[in-house]
Amino acid sequence: MSAILNTMPPSFAVVGAGAVGCYFGGMLARSGARVTLIGRPVHMDPIAREGLRIDSLRVNERIPIAATSSLQEGLRESDVVLFCVKTVSTETAARELQPFLRPDAAILSFQNGVDNVDRIHAAIGRHAIPAAVYVAAEMTAPGVVSHTGRSDLVIGHRSGWPREIELPPLAAIFESAEIPCRVSDTIETELWTKMAMNCAYNAISALTRAQYGRMVAYPAVRSLMDRAVSETVAVARAEGVPLSESAMTEAVYRLAEKMSAATSSTSQDIARGRLTEIDSLNGYVVRRGATLGIATPVSETLVTLVKLLEDSAVNRPAG
Repeated sequence: MSAILNTMPPSFAVVGAGAVGCYFGGMLARSGARVTLIGRPVHMDPIAREGLRIDSLRVNERIPIAATSSLQEGLRESDVVLFCVKTVSTETAARELQPFLRPDAAILSFQNGVDNVDRIHAAIGRHAIPAAVYVAAEMTAPGVVSHTGRSDLVIGHRSGWPREIELPPLAAIFESAEIPCRVSDTIETELWTKMAMNCAYNAISALTRAQYGRMVAYPAVRSLMDRAVSETVAVARAEGVPLSESAMTEAVYRLAEKMSAATSSTSQDIARGRLTEIDSLNGYVVRRGATLGIATPVSETLVTLVKLLEDSAVNRPAG
């Protein structure tokens, strides 16, 4: 076992503390864990002064928590790093934090997509731990995170990589913070399951500005989502991940029951004039499908439309 968990409890740093990072970091801090949020000054400054406000299904309170925009300050005493940056910044952010990482610090990738830990390793030579993250959260004001659905994690070691820390004690820390956390021996399947969810919801939610419950209530949209899932499953199977198309479709619909009021992170990025993660979602399916000889016309169309919308949002005139 790594030194990280020999001395309990470990301290946490959340890199890229937006909605997801603030919610999970805030819940850990609420349970008594030592946590430092690292993110943009617009949120970190008010959190450092007044605490993090969580407006949740079960929690509505202001939580004292350390917050900074400095990687050096935030990482210097951290045992576990929750890596929550957008996928478009994976390599850049990994290289930026590398000089300040403790040699025995664990990195957990709390990101969308299926290849982030590989990209982190290629960038800095560290073996990050992948996590499938299910949560509906949004920063609704400076230093305020709104949580509207789920908040559970699945973590596991990447197949074929060294198991540098034991995961059950880490999962127990999340559980004690009221964050359901399961350890999986088949994390690649869990990541592709989450990918199927993302490919079904994210782009369509962004293009239509619709919440998940409304999407699945519309038959023509359900049909489109079904085809996006079918393409994703076909690519996953070609990659050696044994997903069931019927099981994935059912899981997609169940997600809407638990997160009916959610809108996708892609939709939130568009609304804020930011680059989206579409290249790591449907775009990844398109690229791998082309390499593997699998047609992905629905994902190709969704990527094209989101890219056009993204360009309009990122380059919209101020005012």
